[in-house]
Amino acid sequence: MEILKIVLSIIYVIDCIGLTVVVLMQEGKSAGLGAIAGAAETYWGQNKGRSMEGALEKATRIMAVLFFVLSVVLVMNFLN
Repeated sequence: MEILKIVLSIIYVIDCIGLTVVVLMQEGKSAGLGAIAGAAETYWGQNKGRSMEGALEKATRIMAVLFFVLSVVLVMNFLN
């Protein structure tokens, strides 16, 4: 059981560092003047999921869920 705690803790630390890096790599959500002119309906706006920004958002979601799940598991594991 002690080995499981160590492995989960290592995965947790790697996830924390990765989540921080992925969030910092993302651009801000400020609309700027592009929203006034309707730039959101361009090719890049419609295919956002296939772009680098879309990949970063997906990675953020996955890593955030992993972060919360590991947090709960580690707390439950350390309480016993």
